[in-house]
Amino acid sequence: MLTNLQTRDVETLIHPYTNLAAFREAGPLILDHGKGVWVHDVEGKPYLEGMAGLWCTALGYGNEELVEAAATQMRKLPFTHIFGGKSHDPAIELAEKLKEMAPIPVSKVFFTSSGSEANDTQMKLVWYMNNALGRPKKKKIIARMRGYHGVTIASASLTGLPGNHNDFDLPIAGVRHTTCPHYYRQAEEGETEEAFATRLAADLEALILAEGPETVAAFIAEPVMGAGGVIVPPKTYYPKIQEVLAKYDVFFIGDEVITGFGRLGTAFGSEAMEMKPHSISIAKALSSAYQPIGGVMIPEDMYQAMLDESRKLGSFGHGYTYSGHPVAAAVALKTLEIYERESIFERVRAKIPQFVARRAALEDHPLVGEARGAGLVAAIEIVADKKTKHQFDPKLGLAAKCVAFAQAEGLIVRNVFGDAVTICPPLVISPAEIDELFDRLTRALDKTLDWAVSQKLLAA
Repeated sequence: MLTNLQTRDVETLIHPYTNLAAFREAGPLILDHGKGVWVHDVEGKPYLEGMAGLWCTALGYGNEELVEAAATQMRKLPFTHIFGGKSHDPAIELAEKLKEMAPIPVSKVFFTSSGSEANDTQMKLVWYMNNALGRPKKKKIIARMRGYHGVTIASASLTGLPGNHNDFDLPIAGVRHTTCPHYYRQAEEGETEEAFATRLAADLEALILAEGPETVAAFIAEPVMGAGGVIVPPKTYYPKIQEVLAKYDVFFIGDEVITGFGRLGTAFGSEAMEMKPHSISIAKALSSAYQPIGGVMIPEDMYQAMLDESRKLGSFGHGYTYSGHPVAAAVALKTLEIYERESIFERVRAKIPQFVARRAALEDHPLVGEARGAGLVAAIEIVADKKTKHQFDPKLGLAAKCVAFAQAEGLIVRNVFGDAVTICPPLVISPAEIDELFDRLTRALDKTLDWAVSQKLLAA
């Protein structure tokens, strides 16, 4: 039986990434408050938030400095916009700070309210730039299968997941997808990681040639693929890919929405992955998710093209009501200050060996085929046969069952693609809490195994 609050939810809200039919019976988990890496439901039960919300609450819950930054700005100037030449100090200062932190040369910053808007903007700016450069045919964007870049019409088209395309009539024209760099699933028998990376670069080149280099404008990639199942490409993958992009003058968009601001132990994931994009999308941990804010970090040559178009057309015809929202910008500034003052990225690097060791140990579990990840983000892939990598029937939803068992254990994790369970705790998680997270996840895996055996899906 659903509670009154759950019933009200079912009758009023549409929940993203939810089986809407099954949800009417199950109802929501309603959270009430949080502190640090812990959140509590309306009945007071604590949960270790093993996904940092949606890959985003880097500084955890209840950070009073961020609350005060928002309140102070609310009292001073709760809203103004940056349309038509207007501005305000928080947006200016935040853009300055981001340019200072960037791992690539950045000329300007364009603010959005989300990563989806940032990647949607990336596509528009690439088109805009090529029109300015007199290359009206150079418009196609190449993304990767299982990549995740958002859910607007444009960004969902870039996303390489069937669930974001099916019956939405996506992807739109001009978007292509190349091979997913998942060595565990995509490598051929006997193929080394080096050879795998070489083959994927060749796949990309073949796609560019098939489409016509004069029509291919950009390639977009996450340093580590998030919602596609935390896919970490082989070490030489990005250098090889970048050679192909340079050869055919293809603009490289870095999607740092998940990996930006410390997730891999560096300010940007690009730095940890030998990745050198031309522009970067940011969001999520930019404000530790305390306010919705994202952005695009724009190189000088793109900015010059935007200037040319603005002179020709009279205006740069793109923007959002909440671009550079003063409260969001103020909270983001305070977040970046905390990262620097508290040496958060350095502390993440110190915690990575423990996190990696606990992650790797899960590969000994009978259900786990691969335990992968980088920095403080990971995924475990559930398989029916570890030797053959054979998967369970997707209709059984083994990973979803594991997530439900984890929730019963007081741990929040996610099943985002296939039978993978993802882990992405707040960056402020303590060593003791890392152990607690993996202890609870192990118990959830054990319960999943017991269920599979009881259903005669595995030998006892």
